[in-house]
This record gives sequence, C-alpha cells and structure tokens, in this order.
Amino acid sequence: MRKIITILGILALVIGCGEKKEEKKDGGFEMNRTKKEVKPEVTSEEVPVDLNNKGVGPITDVTFTDEIDSDMAAAGEAKFNAICTACHMANQRMIGPALAGVYERRSPEWVMNMILNPDGMIKEDPIAIALLKEYNNAIMLNQNLSQEDARSIAEYLRTL
Repeated sequence: MRKIITILGILALVIGCGEKKEEKKDGGFEMNRTKKEVKPEVTSEEVPVDLNNKGVGPITDVTFTDEIDSDMAAAGEAKFNAICTACHMANQRMIGPALAGVYERRSPEWVMNMILNPDGMIKEDPIAIALLKEYNNAIMLNQNLSQEDARSIAEYLRTL
C-alpha cells in the first residue's frame, strides 16, 4: 500500500511539473518554457581605408625613403616588442589591430599621430573613433614616446 501511494505521489509530481501549454483564449496567455535564443542584431560598420587622413597630433608630414633604414627599423622593433606587443601582433588581431600592411590602410602621419597622441585621436579622428568601436572600446594607452621613438616604430612597421 505504501509503495502504491509513493508511486502515485511521484506520478502526480511528474505530471504536475511537466511542460504545460495552454490555449490562447480571449484575454488568456500561452505558457511555454522552452528557451528561445535571441541573437543580438549585428551592425557592421567597417573602418574606412583613408590614406589622405593625417590624424590629429604633431606630425603633419612624413616622407619614407625607398629603402628601409635598417638601424632605425631595428630600434623600432625593440621599442615595439617592449611596449606594443601586449596589444598588437603583426598578422593577427588582438586587443588592437594587426599592423602588417598598415600603410596600405593609413598614412604614415596618421600612424605616428596615433602612436604619439592616442587620446586626441580617439576624441577627434573619425578613423580612430571607428577603430575604438570595432575593438570593443579598448583604448590605446599613451606611452609618452618621443617623435624619434615613434618614427623608428613607423620604420619598423614598414618591414611587416
């Protein structure tokens, strides 16, 4: 007798806790416990390629020679490896964009101004603002580099 009552109690519990669907009536509701996946709407705003934008900062003109200055590039590589690799890789996105081929997308002046003046660029430059959005508002920190350091990093980026 005890087993029958226990079985009936478990059966009532299973039936009572099972999924219920009620028909919609005038003023009624439908109950559905199935989980619905809601995908957020993705809007893709690509960062523009603009070789004429010089950015915001102290650099207004940079002229690269045809040949890469190997001494300057070596100094730039050392500086890049010391402070930039936490966020940037040559051929892979990380916290910041991949930098290989950066001069196919940005002017040398823009690159150096971003290195020297990331705060001002993020506030005023449309490409820097678009990059900030694309990289989940990860702000590039101002490393307080000299123009000479920025120029050597710019020379190193030509080798990537």
